[in-house]
Amino acid sequence: MPTLFSRRGLAASLAGIAVAAITTMPARAHHGWSWTSGGNIELTGVIVTADLGMPHGVLTVDVEGETWTVEIGQPWRNERAGIPEGGLAPGVEVRIEGEPSADPAERRIKAERIWLGGTLHDLYPERD
Repeated sequence: MPTLFSRRGLAASLAGIAVAAITTMPARAHHGWSWTSGGNIELTGVIVTADLGMPHGVLTVDVEGETWTVEIGQPWRNERAGIPEGGLAPGVEVRIEGEPSADPAERRIKAERIWLGGTLHDLYPERD
């Protein structure tokens, strides 16, 4: 028969697991595709800012006077796609194909493909 001490330990462990699961759910949802429209668009503009860290990179791109937030791949995904070091920097013209936010007012897109100087860098080759 379990002792009071082992029951408390088990209860504390289960509570910790539950809290961890609940607090990480929004982060997991954010990094998926559920916030996108499901269809692809193309944008061409100039990079204003670039944050290429984890969990994924984020560019701010000026597209004909409108500011767009562009979610790009994780550093390993960008490297696998052949994006050169310094290729995604302020002042660089970029063409992006990807899925925009389901809320058009948000002006946010998750990039599937990026063209730099006419060279295609396919971040998600398995996606249409």
